Amino acid sequence: MFRFSETEKAHFPVAFLCRALGVSPSGYYAWRKRPLSGRAMADALLSTSIRQIHAGSSGTYGAPRIHAELAENYATHCGRKRVARLMRTAGLVGVCRRRVMRTTRRDESAPVSDDLVRRAITATATAPNRL
Repeated sequence: MFRFSETEKAHFPVAFLCRALGVSPSGYYAWRKRPLSGRAMADALLSTSIRQIHAGSSGTYGAPRIHAELAENYATHCGRKRVARLMRTAGLVGVCRRRVMRTTRRDESAPVSDDLVRRAITATATAPNRL
């Protein structure tokens, strides 16, 4: 809510925005002066590492591979879902390669075989393998 007030304060007074959002103006000003939390600073450092790894993979690595790379090469241990959240906020997406399904298609240039049964298939056969 405070971030919204920060972006809209050019158009409306801060007191009006705070009243509309149901927060106090003193809380808004305290939020502006407050430094980033430890978690937010750690997320910022981790985000730079994630961006480097993603750029190094030509934008192909997703959260599982970046998580593994952080643990192996950067000795940074964090959760895979945290990596996924930071990638989502940074707008980074890995490439998802899917197998191409092959369907059988008739060759138009192949000759058509003869209809030996002449489409007279009925269930009144007297013995197996008999028409």
